[in-house]
Amino acid sequence: MGTAHTELYVRPEEAIAVIPRLPALYDEPFSDSSQIPTFLISQLARRDVTVSLSGDGGDELFAGYSRYFLGLKVWKTIGWMPFGLRSLAARGLRMLPPSSWDAMFRRVGPLLPQKIKQRNPGDKLHKLAEVLTIEHPEMFYLRLVSHWTEPTSVVMGASEPATVFTNHAQWANLPDFSHRMMYLDMMSYLPDDILAKVDRASMGVSLEARVPFLDHRLVEFAWQLPLSMKIRDGQGKWLLRQLLHRYVPKALVDRPKMGFGVPIDSWLRGPLREWAESLLDEKQLRDQGYFDPSPIREVWAEHLSGRGDWQYHLWDVLMFQAWLEHERQRI
Repeated sequence: MGTAHTELYVRPEEAIAVIPRLPALYDEPFSDSSQIPTFLISQLARRDVTVSLSGDGGDELFAGYSRYFLGLKVWKTIGWMPFGLRSLAARGLRMLPPSSWDAMFRRVGPLLPQKIKQRNPGDKLHKLAEVLTIEHPEMFYLRLVSHWTEPTSVVMGASEPATVFTNHAQWANLPDFSHRMMYLDMMSYLPDDILAKVDRASMGVSLEARVPFLDHRLVEFAWQLPLSMKIRDGQGKWLLRQLLHRYVPKALVDRPKMGFGVPIDSWLRGPLREWAESLLDEKQLRDQGYFDPSPIREVWAEHLSGRGDWQYHLWDVLMFQAWLEHERQRI
């Protein structure tokens, strides 16, 4: 295509070396593990420029996440089913760990239509199992985007605070579930995770990351568009795709969405195991008084054995523990 671009191949040890910097960089227990490659790509860009453009906001405004159409399809499929039948289906999905589902999908992958191929299908199926008994669509969305489904069972003496998820008065009066999910992401996931992640990673290397999709005029325009201009033929970002097709070959545009992650799951079983074990020490957790050690140690043991993939749940706890340790060293 005649582009001038830079490729960065990161070795595991280079990515892992970023982890000790995260508590100071984010100055809070921030647990989106894509913070690691975000920092590395910011570091790379800063070699040549001081200002960059980020595409953040495009997914939330133009329906780029698969939950906006696949989640809607799942809810329509399960919403009418009796509670008992859904519970039975959930137990069936949990009979195999995510790794076994992933292996099964890899074997039949060549036979599957491109539009239903997903990264980490096992994790998504276990997510589905968790939401099969949800009654309200907004709570269905909350389960889709949550790690610890019962966080109060992990945090000692805690109660779930009122948020846009739990306060019905804050729910958007929109006619379709897909747009309501997009609204919830705009109110929570985008500012609290995505924008915080990019801003702190980039400014940590003195790189300014600007977000043109969040120009108020574009946001207002996007929210006036009907859903049919965003989701069509089982794909999101329909309008943006039509624009891109004028300039970029379709083969580069119409591909499955890929995240910006790192293999935390295998790192926790390998090079990060000793670091994680020290932060998840049962006596330390109990003495600190923030977490109930029992569920944490249980998922840690299950993760190490390979019976389950608890990388996201564990990373939440580990980032809090690493931040707490950093703060105590500062005192």
